[in-house]
Amino acid sequence: MKTGMTSALGLALLMGSTALSAQEAAQPSLRINDKEYFEAPAVNILAFSNWYDGLFADAKIGGVEIIQRGMRTATNGDVRLSAAPGQWDPAAALVSRKVDAAAGIIDTTLRYAQYDWQYVVRVERQGSGAKISVILDRPLPAALAGKAGFNLEFLPSAYFHHAYMADDRPGIFPLYPADAMQPTDERNAASGRSEGPGAEPLPFATGKRFILSPEDAARRVTIESDAPLTLYDGRNQAQNGWFVVRSMLPAGRSGTVVEWKVTPQTEANWLRTPVIAHSQLGYTPAAPKLATVELDRNDMRRPPLRLIRIAADGSEKAVPTPAAQEWGDYLRYHYLQLDFSAVTEPGLYRLDYGEVKTAPFRIAADVYADAWHATNDVYFPVAMDHMSVNEAYRAWHGDSHRDDARQAPVNHEHIDLYRQGPTTDTPFQPGEHIPGLNVGGWYDAGDFDIRTQSQYQVIRSLADAQERYRLTRDTVSVDHARRHVEIHVPDGKPDLVQQVAHGTIQLLAQFDGVGHAIHGIVEPDVAQYTHLGDAVNKTDGLPYDPTLKPGETRDERSGTPDDRWAFTSKSSALNYGSAAGLAAAVRVLRGQDDALARRALDRAEKVWADEQNHAPDMFSHGNTTGGPLDAEMFGAAVELLRTTRKPVYARAVMALWPKVEKGFGFNAQTAVAAIPYMPAAYRRAMLPAVRKWQMQSEELTKANPFGVPVTTGGWAGSGTVMNYALTAAALHEAFPEIVGPDATLRGVAFLTGHHPGSDISFVSGVGTVSKEVAYGNNRADFSFIAGGVVPGVLVIKPDFPENHEDWPFFWGENEYVIPEGAAWIELANAANRLGGAR
Repeated sequence: MKTGMTSALGLALLMGSTALSAQEAAQPSLRINDKEYFEAPAVNILAFSNWYDGLFADAKIGGVEIIQRGMRTATNGDVRLSAAPGQWDPAAALVSRKVDAAAGIIDTTLRYAQYDWQYVVRVERQGSGAKISVILDRPLPAALAGKAGFNLEFLPSAYFHHAYMADDRPGIFPLYPADAMQPTDERNAASGRSEGPGAEPLPFATGKRFILSPEDAARRVTIESDAPLTLYDGRNQAQNGWFVVRSMLPAGRSGTVVEWKVTPQTEANWLRTPVIAHSQLGYTPAAPKLATVELDRNDMRRPPLRLIRIAADGSEKAVPTPAAQEWGDYLRYHYLQLDFSAVTEPGLYRLDYGEVKTAPFRIAADVYADAWHATNDVYFPVAMDHMSVNEAYRAWHGDSHRDDARQAPVNHEHIDLYRQGPTTDTPFQPGEHIPGLNVGGWYDAGDFDIRTQSQYQVIRSLADAQERYRLTRDTVSVDHARRHVEIHVPDGKPDLVQQVAHGTIQLLAQFDGVGHAIHGIVEPDVAQYTHLGDAVNKTDGLPYDPTLKPGETRDERSGTPDDRWAFTSKSSALNYGSAAGLAAAVRVLRGQDDALARRALDRAEKVWADEQNHAPDMFSHGNTTGGPLDAEMFGAAVELLRTTRKPVYARAVMALWPKVEKGFGFNAQTAVAAIPYMPAAYRRAMLPAVRKWQMQSEELTKANPFGVPVTTGGWAGSGTVMNYALTAAALHEAFPEIVGPDATLRGVAFLTGHHPGSDISFVSGVGTVSKEVAYGNNRADFSFIAGGVVPGVLVIKPDFPENHEDWPFFWGENEYVIPEGAAWIELANAANRLGGAR
């Protein structure tokens, strides 16, 4: 039976391959459009429209890329130095990009500086496909012979359950990697190994003509070359690897050394299925209610956009609304918009546009009331470091990183934007254990480091939410003596107060341990940094003792140097930021943990006094050493003023205001928080900035159909939208005569589904359809952490909004970070307080 099935499949695929030749001849031709990428019906080929920005190396956004029927299925078409390069493997720098639209050619010059070698990747229109050439002005350097090859990477989830043809040999794409591996003596960055030999996968198919997904036109791509083609599964080395088609660059040759014909399947009449963007969470009766239909620009159909009320017995009734209006073009799509704000009757509803139907959503007075619960109940407990965390039958993780931390080496550039300066700025020598850091704090993101800037940002955010909205919810037990957390088990203490305490403990430990705030505590190597699974297994939990042999333990110490590193170069910005977090914590800890509150206030005031009496330490690197100094100082002054009411801090706030006014959007929430404790002149001084902000906010409502700032960087913009919405809430409260509530509610709607690209909620577990495949530390399970907020819509330049629900490893779209979780708690409660009032 198996033999017969295999033969039948092979025959079907071979017949399909023959039929493809005729189909390819009839496909529409590619052209370079006004946005400088190749376009044909159902297909786009981008040629270096995107490139690595250097922030976190390879983000699977760069080189030659293919978009098929609205999904980006291939990326990273470029010369690489291994068959399955990982995030930290070398990539060339982009030198120049030249577009000749008339000739249908895009030439990109790139350079590997360490080898003093550059090359050109030419992408040229050739009928319904593109000819991709690698052109050398001089032969490959000897050091790159046998290493350099042209790669094109294909998204695994797009090809799961699909077939391929390698010449006349059929095969099925593997659901899970299981290929033969060959050892290599070189360090393997892609696998995360920090020392010793590595291994690379062997190809699972070879040939000179590949057809990916011959049985399905939606994913079909033909690749032809006179040079041998090999197909690899990068997931053999790293779970975030892709399928890679590769041709080696020959040694000793110049000119055109590799040439491919790449033909994605076009379809003359293809139209993208419309998306009805709306809030999956729903709306309060008085709230503004917009539904936005996202259309293929070639889609001229205009069925009515209908609002359907669903009764308890399942019967449905269309609710009278105005007709949807043409909004216009944005990015690559055309938009219609329906304003159904006049519908106020509570109930269950759905939106229909032709054959497209949304999931049900509510209109109810309490839609925002519990929207923050999952973040409080699950996401933040799971993020707690230095604790074991349990949820009923599930152990989320053990008591991780009990061996924190070793002093980082000096003059060291590390992963994830950490760097140690020329001295330790501590009493500790490089590699020496710093006692006391193995307490408190949260995992920063989908990885496991403690980033201090995130810690104090979260403390301030959670403290403000608890103080402003009197949030007494108690569903989590936190036992610091046992270093244990139980989710869904109340312990008689407000959860947010306990979370604030947990962050405060880590900040105080830094000052107690080294005398100042540190950049953070991070894994010593890529192997630990890329760890997937329970964080307790990353290290042995015992402080390193260099007198012991690797694997040897004695007196609760270990000879295994697996402890995380502490980066400790002094930064006044971090000191001020930490002082702000500690001062904010005091206000919610009082009456709950008075001893911790006293320690926090004492340290915050000492830090302020010390920093005011010496020239600032300006060490700065990446995003781990604090924000702008004036802004961090302003935050500390405001939080100390709110906590102590002392005139010294009021004077500092007034003196710093002119310096931070230029960055008003970034500092507005902090500035507004000081108003009740400042003279009337302070509020008056803010009026011009508030009016300017409101004018810019009104312009935003016209810039895109969603009325919020949509970012275009390598990290998507949920955080930017929440900052905008929270700023609007703060300004509405302080300046209601200038700023209304709608911008806040637009922000909530954006986060929960009213955004480009899809209608999914970017808060896992919040709304009818929400993120269920995300970049948490459980991402290898293609799962989610309830209450986590993902970055959301990433605009692939120049015009493609993307958020993958089938592939969690796009960190710029799908990675949870703790500041955004805290901001969501604030935002949901701000919307609940507004109650949808207009």
